[in-house]
Amino acid sequence: MKAARINEYGNADVVQIAEIDTPIAGDGQLLVEVRASSINPFDKTIREGYMKDAIPLELPVTLGGDIAGDVVEIGDGVDGFAIGDKVYGQANVVAGNSGAFAEFTAAKAGGLAAMPSNLDYLEAASLPLVGVSALQALTEHINLQPSQKLFIHGGGGGIGSIAIQVAKNIGAYVATTATGEQIDMVKKLGADEVIDFTSEDFSTKLSGFDAVFDTVGGDEFAKTFTILKSGGTAVSMIAAPDEAKATELGITALMQQTHVNTDRLNKLRSLIEDGVVAPQVDKVFSLDEIQAAFKAKEEGLVRGKIVLKIKD
Repeated sequence: MKAARINEYGNADVVQIAEIDTPIAGDGQLLVEVRASSINPFDKTIREGYMKDAIPLELPVTLGGDIAGDVVEIGDGVDGFAIGDKVYGQANVVAGNSGAFAEFTAAKAGGLAAMPSNLDYLEAASLPLVGVSALQALTEHINLQPSQKLFIHGGGGGIGSIAIQVAKNIGAYVATTATGEQIDMVKKLGADEVIDFTSEDFSTKLSGFDAVFDTVGGDEFAKTFTILKSGGTAVSMIAAPDEAKATELGITALMQQTHVNTDRLNKLRSLIEDGVVAPQVDKVFSLDEIQAAFKAKEEGLVRGKIVLKIKD
C-alpha cells in the first residue's frame, strides 16, 4: 500500500511517499481502508522531532492522525463494529496505531466511531481531533453555560472554527481573533465580536470574560488571563499555564491534552447530524501532494482544515 512516511525529522520535504506492507488488525484494533485524512499542527510537531524524547519513535513511521474510511478487518476483542462500517477517528502512531496518511491503517477501536451520516469522507476526516478538542475544552474543562462570555483565540483555524459553533449552540457570547478571509468565516459561524489580530490587541478591547479557549499559545496565553473575571477559566491547546500568575489573578488555567475516544466522537457525531457543527474544509490535496499540503498548512492563512483525499 501507499503511505506518507518520514525517515528523518525535518521540514515538509522529509515526507516521502513509500510502498509498504498493509498492516493487520491487532488485538483491539480495526483495519480501516482510509478514504480521507486531514493535517493537524500535531503532525508537524511529530514530523519535526519535537516529541522524539518524550515519545521515541523507530523511524521510518507513517504520519497523520485523523481518518475517515471503511472497516475491512476486525481484530480480536473488538465489539460494536462490522465489516463495511464507515468510521472516523484517530490513527496516530504515537497512540499505538499505524498512522493515518496511508491507504490502510490499523487503529485502536477505542479511538474510532461511526462516521456522521450526513458527511462525506473528506468532511468527516477534517473533524476528529479538532472537534473533540473543542468539545473537551468547552464542555468538560470550562463547563460553558448559556450567556457566559467566551474568548476563542484563533477562531479561524481548525479547532477555533468548531469551538465557535459549539459555544454558540450552548448559548454563549463569543469573541474571537481572526484576519483576512477568516473574518467573514467566523462571523458566519456566529461569532459576536471579531478582533483582527494583525491590527488590534484583544487585551485592550475585551474584559469581564468567563472563559478563554486558546489555540495560539506562546506568550499570548498568559496575556488572555487579563481579560478574565476572577474565578474564570483559561484552557490552551498549546501553552503551559503560568500558574503563579493564574493564582495571583484568581483564575484556573490549564493546557489540554485532547483524548479522542469513541464516546466523545459519538457526542460530536450527534452535534454534526443535528446541524449544530459543520466541517470547515479549506483545501483538498491528494496523498501524493502531501508535501504541498503541509506547506499550505504551515505557510498560508488557513480557514479551517487542510484535507487529504486518499481514495475515491
